[in-house]
Parts: sequence; structure tokens; C-alpha cells
Amino acid sequence: MPLAACAFVAGEASGDLLAAGVVRQLRVREPGLPCVGVGGDRMIAAGFEAWAHVRELSVRGYVEVLRHLPRLLALRRSLRRRLLAAPPAVFVGVDAPDFNLGLEESLREHGIRVVHYVSPSIWAWRSERIHQIRRSVDRMLLVFPFEQRIYDEAGIPATYVGHPLASMIPMVPDAGAARARLGLGASGSLVAVLPGSRTDEVRHLGPVFLDAMAQLLREDPAIRFALPVADPPLKAALQQMLKEYPGLADALTLTEGRAHDVLEAADVVLVASGTATLEAALFKRPMVIAYKMPALSAWLMRRKGEAQVPFVGLPNILAQESLVPELLQEHATAPALAAAVRAQLGDAAGRARLEQRFSAMHASLKRDTVGLVAQAILDEARR
Repeated sequence: MPLAACAFVAGEASGDLLAAGVVRQLRVREPGLPCVGVGGDRMIAAGFEAWAHVRELSVRGYVEVLRHLPRLLALRRSLRRRLLAAPPAVFVGVDAPDFNLGLEESLREHGIRVVHYVSPSIWAWRSERIHQIRRSVDRMLLVFPFEQRIYDEAGIPATYVGHPLASMIPMVPDAGAARARLGLGASGSLVAVLPGSRTDEVRHLGPVFLDAMAQLLREDPAIRFALPVADPPLKAALQQMLKEYPGLADALTLTEGRAHDVLEAADVVLVASGTATLEAALFKRPMVIAYKMPALSAWLMRRKGEAQVPFVGLPNILAQESLVPELLQEHATAPALAAAVRAQLGDAAGRARLEQRFSAMHASLKRDTVGLVAQAILDEARR
């Protein structure tokens, strides 16, 4: 008997990236299977029917969420009504736990099977959320190996599937080929700049990143930068910011998407904390991690997360040590960022050590992730 629809809610550009290959694989294994819900451009290209776009969920921090809360709650109520009116065979929440867990709990109460792909960072903060997860999901799909023990001890069905980025990204990157694809020269230092995929992130980090880039350019007029724009609407905002730095535009290449090409081409990465830090590590690139948000949001998050993990960057969390520098909030100043990037560019031995550590990290995360995720979803759908 053909399965009913498979419903997804993916949050942000990273969720769209994680889910796109799964949608494609499901449609190969179950031809004609409708995949519907909230998705992004990559999921849509894979055959997904988007009732709403992931950018509608792309909100960060406590204060910012409060501003968007009425809209987000209305969207969640609308999705719940639609899904209960025509129940899918399985619901898949992709990350976005603040939005998805409440929806999942309600759907599961009405007999809909629930899979959640990518565990919330309960090992970093809000460990009490494990109780809501127990009520909300039939199976949790884990992207980091250390998470399995947490779920086993909590008695929640969970499967380590590896991280899909580890299969997408080559074990041995080719910077020369990537530069050629981008139309960039083969010589000279290239810094990849990734200020985030959300408007709020770019508004807070964009100016300090541009200040740091301008300082690096003054010190080395031959240095070049590449900045992939995660979402086309952000391009206009960045171009407006660039008007304050007339000399920088000639040294900067803006790309629409193509973050992986930019990371592969780069010598060093200046990056906002998030999934992009893991992508940079998988490309074996040294990096400087930075993050800024409104002071009240930062204070609330520190109160919630204190004493659980000492890092925010995924490479440092996975290594359980400070492999790469993290400059957060008041420490994320242009002089500090420029100095940290400069230090990475000048440390050939350090780059070689990082390459070895990141290669081992890459191997630990590499599985047939898309196949494992698709099979887990189909198994739950058929129960």
C-alpha cells in the first residue's frame, strides 16, 4: 500500500541543506511519495512541496524570537491544523527544536509517528529539554557520535546516522580547483568570510567583520576575501554596508551561495558560530569563530548554558578542547578578529596540525547518512 505523505519542517538554511538529500532519497525509494511542509530552495529542487519557506523560521535569540512570536505561533497552529486534517505517514522535524518539539508533541498525541533529525544541543544547554523530547519523538536521529550515550541513558530510541556534510565534503580538498571555479587567482592569501545566514546575524556581525577585513587589507593590500551570501535578500544589506568601505569592494568577491567552493578555496575562514564552523573543519581550514547578539539575549543564553560546555564552535565541542579561537560578544572586535586571522595565516605548522585533527574528525562523522536517515523515516512511517 502506498504511504501517505511524509511531512517535514526544516529550520534555517542548514536544515534545508540537511533535509534536501533525504527528500531526494525518499522519492527514489518510494516513487510518488509526497514530501510536504516547511522547506527551502534545496528541498524544493529535490521535489519538495513547500507550504512555507525555511526563512520564515530563521530567527535567533530570546529577544528576537519575542518580536516574531505571534507570527511563529500562527504558523505552527496553521501547520498543526493542516497535518491533523490530512495526517502524514510520518512527521520529520529537522533541527529548529524551539518550533518543532511543541508541534511534534501535539502530533504524536494524535497518533502521528514522529522522527526528529538533529538533536537539540542538550549537552550544551537546556539539558531539561530531554523530558520534552521523550514526549515528542518516536526516534531521534543523531549527527554526533557522543550523543548516543545521552539518549541510551534516557531510554529514548535514537540512531547515530553520521553528519551528512561529512559525505558531501571531500576528504582531501582542492583549493586550486575551487579558486578556478570561482574565477579567483591561484596565488595570494584568501580569507573566506561567513557572517551567518540570518538577517539578525548579518546585522550584528557584518559591520565588525567588514571592519576586520578593512584592517587586514590595510596591512596587506594583496589579501583577498570571498563572502558567500546564504540568502539572496541578504546581498542588498551587505552591499549597503560595503558602501562604508570603498576600498574593500575591489578585494572582495560576493557569491550567491557556493559556500563550499569558498571554504575549499580559502586559506583561513572568519565565520559566525554555527553549522558553517563544522563545514570549515571538514574542509580542513583553520578558522576564527565569532558571534555577536543583543546583550539581553546573550545574558539569557549564558544563564541557561553556563557550566555545561566551555565552547560554542562545533570543532572545539567535538574535540573537547580549544582547537580554534572563539571571540564572542564584547571580545568580537575588529582588531581582535583581524589579529586572530593574521595569526592563522602566518602559522603554517599550526595549519598542518589542524588539518590532521580535522581529518580524524571528518572520518568519525562519515556514514551513509542520507541512506540511514531515509531508512529510519520509512521504518517509522510503516509502523
